[in-house]
Amino acid sequence: MHSTLTRSQLVRWHIAICAIFLASGLSISTWASRVPAIRESLGIENSGVGLLLLGMGVASIVGLSIAPAVMARIGARSGMLVALVVVGIGLAIIGFGADTLQLFGVALVGLALFGFGNGAVDVMMNVEGAALEKATGRTIMPLLHAFFSFGTVIGAGLGFLAVSLGIPVMAHCAAMGVVILVVAFVSVANVPRAEVAMDAPAHEERAHWRERLAVSLQAWREPRTYTLGVIMLGMAFAEGSANDWLPSAVVYGHGAPEEAGPAVLAVFSVAMTVGRIVGGPVVDKLGRVLVLRVLAGTAAAGLLLFILAPFGPLVFLGAALWGLGASLGFPIGMSAAADDPAKAASRVAAAATIGYVAFLCGPPILGWIGDHIGLLPTLLIVVGLIVASGLFSGAAKPLVVDKATASEPAEPARRD
Repeated sequence: MHSTLTRSQLVRWHIAICAIFLASGLSISTWASRVPAIRESLGIENSGVGLLLLGMGVASIVGLSIAPAVMARIGARSGMLVALVVVGIGLAIIGFGADTLQLFGVALVGLALFGFGNGAVDVMMNVEGAALEKATGRTIMPLLHAFFSFGTVIGAGLGFLAVSLGIPVMAHCAAMGVVILVVAFVSVANVPRAEVAMDAPAHEERAHWRERLAVSLQAWREPRTYTLGVIMLGMAFAEGSANDWLPSAVVYGHGAPEEAGPAVLAVFSVAMTVGRIVGGPVVDKLGRVLVLRVLAGTAAAGLLLFILAPFGPLVFLGAALWGLGASLGFPIGMSAAADDPAKAASRVAAAATIGYVAFLCGPPILGWIGDHIGLLPTLLIVVGLIVASGLFSGAAKPLVVDKATASEPAEPARRD
């Protein structure tokens, strides 16, 4: 599929996809770091923030739902560019609506565009990452997700500076929107034009896009898609709840000053980034299942510490363990979905969809519940989902694929 690419082209492709993952993380933590300020500007409570998140979540579902069709029609390369442009524009509108106009409806429109673009690009960049993994013959998915986390670290750090320096939400969001647009155009220019965005029928490599889309939908009829989905749902819930609610939980749950919210989010994001940077070799040595089980226990323990400890060093430690524990669930799920090269793209798209639904639709539900029982007690729900993720970790056992058939499940590898 990519045999004609030179080493230089593969390196540029790798860097480009890393940058796209980074841009997505940067956008999300930019929004998350300013949620308390946006809440105050719009004069809303947790339920109002939850409604904003619901709008973003619904739009994200639309984006991730049409992503396979977009990839089948125009390819992941063009699709990623369009999606990131929508993200950048949406982020600027969020700042304009919440800060300049102070109109809930305008901010909601911005979040809908923001969510739509992020939902679509999440599926596309994971499919593209799986294709890059196959083209290079190396396990790189955890590193790609590390760049997403690195983007959240940068975004949280810039959010902390913006709050500390009194930079308006409008100026902050608009500036980050421009950065995302620049990254999008430069990165996509280095993605190979000849990539196959979706799986093609074996008899026709350049099949009609409708045939490729039909092949992609077959993944939704496979039980392993849903067992992997449980793993990814729990860990995506753990990550998404932190990105959207951790600063608010620190400020309104623990009673800390506003600048403490982005600071704790930065600790969470740094821990998650470290876990993803070192995760590949650890998984290769210990196996997916053992790593997932250990990390699920780590995430659950860290989140419990964050919830129960008074504000201080233990809260920061809890956030670090929470981030480290949640670091590899999503990328390991992506790698597991891509075990069979013949169906890698469609299975990755399906698994990413399940994870992303949890990532973006879970937090609005938490916001609604938080209005009734408080944010910190609400996070106990996430602890339960993390435990479920650990219990289903056996679904990530590597498949030994018969190259002659290339699409039939074989016995799992012994290592796990």
